[in-house]
Amino acid sequence: MLMTEPSVSVERLVNQIFCSRKITRNDQRLLMSLLLSKDALTSEEHSYIDQVFERLRRGLIHVVE
Repeated sequence: MLMTEPSVSVERLVNQIFCSRKITRNDQRLLMSLLLSKDALTSEEHSYIDQVFERLRRGLIHVVE
């Protein structure tokens, strides 16, 4: 499922990553774009990012091309 920037939120993208248990290069770029476009992240957004990194570290999410 390809999402465009205007229709995606950090929460929605992270949920997609969690459901598929994969993060693509496009997902990574989109996530970085979303995060860098904000002046400040909410505590909820920080939590989502921490969860992505933790699941990557534990091997629960795989990086795919």
